[in-house]
Amino acid sequence: MSEPLIQPRPDGRRRIDRVLADDYLDDLRGRSLDEVRVLRHEAEQEEADLSYLRRLLQGRTDLLRAEQQRRAGSNDESLFDRLADVLSDGPRSTHGSGRHITVEPSRVAEHRRRVEQLIADVGLSDVAARTSDELAGTISLLEEHERQVSELRHRVQVVMDSCTAEITRRYRDGEADVSALLTAEAHPEA
Repeated sequence: MSEPLIQPRPDGRRRIDRVLADDYLDDLRGRSLDEVRVLRHEAEQEEADLSYLRRLLQGRTDLLRAEQQRRAGSNDESLFDRLADVLSDGPRSTHGSGRHITVEPSRVAEHRRRVEQLIADVGLSDVAARTSDELAGTISLLEEHERQVSELRHRVQVVMDSCTAEITRRYRDGEADVSALLTAEAHPEA
């Protein structure tokens, strides 16, 4: 197993460290509605970043698989000619979480550097110059990183779901007022 691209650390200061900390959801019922919303938003932002990182890894894997297919003779077009098709969301879109992401990834450049460093570490700047064994090994490495990121993303989604359930419970039980929310959304400067 390879070293993870992201490893949550106990008592760490990064957002993922906070969101996945054992005490992140402590006393959720005792916190104010605004505090619970902040917790949920923080988890949602982390999920957006993990989703972006996961898609970067998937894109690199898709490129390598396309090169394997070209070598196997199942497609005569060069990888460059097929680039748009290879990187489209077509086949993978059916495997999504079904969640609507409402925030943009906040650490795009950081995630891109991580994946590019991973690619550089295995000498993959020229895909056509790599042996079939090297391609297969790199695909395996990228898939392992994707699994690790997916597992973290799932854990973050559990946190998001807990916060959402608490917010929903408050509205359902009358502890929070929907009309106050609608007024706040209609007049955000107030």
